[in-house]
Amino acid sequence: MRHSYMKSTRLAILLTAVAIVAAACGSATDSPPTTEGPAITNPPSTTNPPSASVPFTAGELVKLDVPRAPGDVDPTALAAVVRSDTQFGLDLFGVIADDTNLMFSPYSIATALSMLYPGARGTTAEEIAAVLHLEVDDADLHAARNHIERALAEAPPVPPEDDREPFTIRPANSAWGQGGFPFSEEYLEVLATAYGAGLRVVDFSGDPTGSADLINGWVEEATEDRIKDLVPDDAINDLTRLVLVNAIWFKANWVNQFDPDRTAPGSFTRLDGSEVTTPLMHSTGTGQYAVGSGFTAVRLPYSGDAAMVVVLPSAGTTPAELAAAMTADDFSMDWESFQLDLTLPSFTFDSEVSLKQALQALGMSTAFSAAADLSGITDAAALFVQDALHKSFIALDENGTEAAAATAILMGLTAAPPPATFTVDRPFLFWIEHSSTGEVLFLGQVTDPS
Repeated sequence: MRHSYMKSTRLAILLTAVAIVAAACGSATDSPPTTEGPAITNPPSTTNPPSASVPFTAGELVKLDVPRAPGDVDPTALAAVVRSDTQFGLDLFGVIADDTNLMFSPYSIATALSMLYPGARGTTAEEIAAVLHLEVDDADLHAARNHIERALAEAPPVPPEDDREPFTIRPANSAWGQGGFPFSEEYLEVLATAYGAGLRVVDFSGDPTGSADLINGWVEEATEDRIKDLVPDDAINDLTRLVLVNAIWFKANWVNQFDPDRTAPGSFTRLDGSEVTTPLMHSTGTGQYAVGSGFTAVRLPYSGDAAMVVVLPSAGTTPAELAAAMTADDFSMDWESFQLDLTLPSFTFDSEVSLKQALQALGMSTAFSAAADLSGITDAAALFVQDALHKSFIALDENGTEAAAATAILMGLTAAPPPATFTVDRPFLFWIEHSSTGEVLFLGQVTDPS
């Protein structure tokens, strides 16, 4: 291993996008260069293969003549990467959570950082590996990322009688590079084979605003226009050379639908003790319920290969305090079948995370400094990470359909389960997991559903 988310009639939709912006350390040039020659603060790696100068044609997608890997991965390595992503998500939650609604995608951020990682060397690589809790070598990391994305994108079987909109997870990666700048062919090959990301050529130097518009347009298309203006105009300047982007759009229905006629205004107690009136959804039926140290939880399956876990901290404990006491292992709960009387608020909100400061607080500081060593991306200039940006959106309401995983749970019951009441009327923690891999796609808290 090298230290190498209002009630409405919409379906539940979640999505996120993250961008990592890398720039050259040194003076700007007046036009897109064919070679790069600013001052280098770190010696380039002597083991890098020759770089390829990418010709400049704005918006052109440059693809290497290499196929994407088939998605094979060692199960132990896959489990390790999923566990690492979960722990990274908890770490990040601890840094950024306050008293407001919050959601972000551990999957999306970890994927974008993994796209950066093969270009990092030395301390820069060691810090990225430590922040991500990497326990596997480079080949297994990228194989796991490739497998997870393929598994997310694979449409699960839908019962023939279910004619509602299908379950969809749409992940996508892209890389945006300065035309004429020499990128390592080995680095571009990793992006192509493991992440399906060809290099899209733009003119950061001559047209930073136009370049940001192109990237933001791609993100909007990838997320069905839910994430807009991910990259602000001022985030790109004439020193920017590379932007790595991961986007994920999630759309699903509940297996056990909430009856809209049972939704009614109710009281929700906020962190400061004040109360707000908000729509509360109600359902009664068999469901999965768990009791842990300092919390109770329910698992609400979607029609497809995913589920939401709603975790209600014990009275007097905030979601952030609970998350701080949890580890990745706590995400694997001992679920039991109960006859649930469930009350849950509907809600809609979006989040924007100051990801650069959060990653620095977690220990990934070198990549954002002039001491960064990203020579695996290019040996023609010293690059550093200018910024890391993240936005997300979630909307949750009463809709839902059945799916195979949920049907297996419901049909497996052979006796009347015990009763349980789960009333979510105070701040709570939640995450959405991809069921077959266990990958945590979204992690957040609701402190005020109004």
